[in-house]
Amino acid sequence: MHFEKRDYAVDGRLVLLSAIALGIGAISTVAADVLLKLIRFFTNLFFYQTLSLADASPAHNALGAWVIVVPVLGGLIVGLMARYGSDKIRGHGIPEAIEAVLFAKSRMSAKVAVLKPLSSGIVIGSGGPFGAEGPIIMTGGSIASLLAQYLHLTAAERKALLVAGACAGMTAIFGTPVAAVLLAVELLLFELRPRSLLPVALACAVAGFLRPMLFDAAPLFPLQTAPAGTIALGSCLVAGLLCGLLGMVLTHALYRTEDLFSKLPVHWMWWPAIGGLAVGIGGWLEPRALGVGYDVIGDLLNNRIAIGVAAALLVAKAMMWIAALGSGTSGGVLAPLLMLGAGLGVALAPWLPGGSPELWALVCMAGVLGSVLGAPLTAIVFAFGLTHDSQALLPVLLTVAVAYGFSVLTMKRGIMTEKIARRGLHIYREYGVDPLERAHVADVMTRDVVTLDAATPLADAIATHFGEHATHRAYPVIADGRVVGMLERSAVRGLLATDGLGGIPTGTRVADVMAQVRVLTPDQTARAAAGTMAELSMARLPVVEHGDSMRLAGIVSLRDLLRPSRNVFHEETHRERLRGVRAA
Repeated sequence: MHFEKRDYAVDGRLVLLSAIALGIGAISTVAADVLLKLIRFFTNLFFYQTLSLADASPAHNALGAWVIVVPVLGGLIVGLMARYGSDKIRGHGIPEAIEAVLFAKSRMSAKVAVLKPLSSGIVIGSGGPFGAEGPIIMTGGSIASLLAQYLHLTAAERKALLVAGACAGMTAIFGTPVAAVLLAVELLLFELRPRSLLPVALACAVAGFLRPMLFDAAPLFPLQTAPAGTIALGSCLVAGLLCGLLGMVLTHALYRTEDLFSKLPVHWMWWPAIGGLAVGIGGWLEPRALGVGYDVIGDLLNNRIAIGVAAALLVAKAMMWIAALGSGTSGGVLAPLLMLGAGLGVALAPWLPGGSPELWALVCMAGVLGSVLGAPLTAIVFAFGLTHDSQALLPVLLTVAVAYGFSVLTMKRGIMTEKIARRGLHIYREYGVDPLERAHVADVMTRDVVTLDAATPLADAIATHFGEHATHRAYPVIADGRVVGMLERSAVRGLLATDGLGGIPTGTRVADVMAQVRVLTPDQTARAAAGTMAELSMARLPVVEHGDSMRLAGIVSLRDLLRPSRNVFHEETHRERLRGVRAA
């Protein structure tokens, strides 16, 4: 018996998905441009009462105390849109995308594709302290999902394209295609297969190439720090712990605020307006805390803001962000986390030896992001993609690793998964190769098989194989050396339910009552075998040498499929002693 094993499970559908992903990358780039133009339009409308797409900061408004009303108005509009349009536009985008992938077969509606960018443009344009990345992840994912539904693709294929659209949108916003691919791997795909990774990578690459046509091609926060000294090792450890602590505080504060909103005696439609009141007050006291705040992040990274000013600004930003997001309004989390992390670095810089203030702002920015998202690789590469500062990679790596470790050890769930858990849906984020993927049918099948001849009288087969001491629930049926079906215990019991053996017509053979059944081949993965058995509700399936010959090679049972998992469990739990060393 000869069969060929492959490193990857692929077919011709991968080419189709890849071709579609190229188009999705372009569409998501355009969607990102539309979203940013919406934010600019509403910023000019709300704060300067002009119809313009010019890039304007809400911090320079001349509204005085009237600025408090602006976020309230924006929140009220979005609350109405969520109530009478789609409640899926509430929240910061990434948890909703995760939920669609894992629990909704990657189906999103046309309403979300239209209302999410519009609502986010209104919220951020009216001063909401959010970034555009969460909305574009939801928008790009929605567009890709709709296209996949139109093309009648499978749920798994829809997932790949949904994530491709989401991450291509993130690439267009930030100019970080590699970090966007890593975000897909760490947070959205929940698998690492060519079927999903290749479409995502292609879509992000297309978005990266097209981005200079619509946006500035330079990095968003260009930075060049000096190499860190050896003493920075200890500083990175301290910074990582404090980043993890800040991430934990922000996550708990956000969901405690959400709990408070849920206790209000008013419909959730009004919550964004109430959250907008907190945003308005904060924006009146600290105007630079309004809106996306990319200019503030750039100033923090380049050490252009004094520590006292930065501290006041960041306290206001944190409180505004927590109040607004806890109210269920629409907006992203990445930009606020970048600002809060960079602010922590500015505050710590005088106390951390081994690097410049700019280095610690960058390091803490990445550390907070990796801690809160639970996506360390994304945070590390994202920090480089935003700044192109290669000198900082080593301290960023150590700080993010420590912050991530802190969050893993101290928190049951992160900011992205807690929201989903509160809806009764649990997500397990550790990835590993399925033991059934590592094994093939040839590795687990039983070769010594008890069979039935198709011409055997049914009464004899029942007496021999289905009595009190029967060893199996089903048997392959053979005719002329070929597998022709299976005889199951349930079918036999149905025949005997009335008159026992006496009720079986004389001359009835096994072939007359056997069930037609699909067969397995030795080159299939054990996972594919398990899927087929689950689909057919069969506890045993025959294995043939190949589909043309139909000659029996073995049989796979549920017990056989447990063997790979049993081996992995042993590897995970059995502690081995060093060979040749005996205990005293």
